[in-house]
Amino acid sequence: MIFGGAMALFEGIAALAKDDLFVTTRHYVFEFSLTGWGWVHLILGIVLILAGCAVLGSGALWARFFGVAVAGLGAIANFLWIPYYPWWALVLVAVNLFVVWALCKGMHREADTSPTA
Repeated sequence: MIFGGAMALFEGIAALAKDDLFVTTRHYVFEFSLTGWGWVHLILGIVLILAGCAVLGSGALWARFFGVAVAGLGAIANFLWIPYYPWWALVLVAVNLFVVWALCKGMHREADTSPTA
């Protein structure tokens, strides 16, 4: 999750710097300016990094739920980012979905080992 957050952070910085790396498409349903997408990815990257640190630091159930929610938002944001940088967006969608799966799988194992009353 920290890796995906760092990549989203760098993606946001590159978009805010108006790098010519990105393709600007016309008539896209979710058309924002490149600066708008830059801010979305920058903020989402910071929140993903913080969520990853919370999961690694405490491993608490609230941190896992927060991580699932933020990684899900990251997957959605990168899915909407596909027209601007297709391959990188698809890689980050896969990373975020893997994070969601891993966090949910960990919660499932934790529920199986909990003592019953």
